[in-house]
Amino acid sequence: MIVNLEKSKEEFLKYTENYDLENESIKRKQLHSLRVMRISKEIASGLNLNDDEKQIATLIGLLHDIARFEQYTQYKTFRDKDSIDHGDLGAKILEKDIRKYIETDKYDEIIIKAVKNHNKYSIEEGLTEKELLFAKLIRDADKIDILYEAVEIFNLGTEIEVENSQISPTFYEKICSKEQIKRTKNMQMTPADRIISFIAFIFDINFKTSFQIIQRENYINQILDRYNFKDKQTKEEVEKIREIANNYIKEKTLESDWFFWN
Repeated sequence: MIVNLEKSKEEFLKYTENYDLENESIKRKQLHSLRVMRISKEIASGLNLNDDEKQIATLIGLLHDIARFEQYTQYKTFRDKDSIDHGDLGAKILEKDIRKYIETDKYDEIIIKAVKNHNKYSIEEGLTEKELLFAKLIRDADKIDILYEAVEIFNLGTEIEVENSQISPTFYEKICSKEQIKRTKNMQMTPADRIISFIAFIFDINFKTSFQIIQRENYINQILDRYNFKDKQTKEEVEKIREIANNYIKEKTLESDWFFWN
């Protein structure tokens, strides 16, 4: 065993106790990290990684958002564009403190680069095959749990605000083109756009097992079913988005992981 995951989890929880866990936003990130830890383990198992690799994937899941606590404490926001890039900050934190979570330094670069790249629009170039694998894995696990949060946690506006909003043409076109949506600092988004931006996560998912989890949990339908849009055109667009997303997921669950790795 290269990682004592129970000890690593204890260290992580001890670290989070330095922050105000009575604050709902900070507590949410602690719980998110624990869920992503479990999801990462499931994806690693689905990829038939060896025991050491499964442990590393699970540890990365636990640590991927380690910078969120400091970010929110300093800036009172999780919006990177209004504060600091939490992937970059997480990498810096682990460069200093990684021995608290794993004794060997054999996997330091893999862990740190995965954390650094987990929140980027695209993964940096120049990674080794193993570094790229773990970067893709944590990106999947993180997005899967954000889909869960879009169903169970996120408040995207009042019901009236959301149900009376419309989808911007650019956002609708992105879904029809099966592209993820890049959020920029000055981007104008309607409440409906925010919902659609979560759906677009599926176009940056990397592994068959990840798609199987999304399909199993029925996240696309659950997200879209939260609201009864009033505008006729928006209703039609939502149903088209539902069809595109669910068909895409179904197709990806039937492909081999060789396709995703290459």
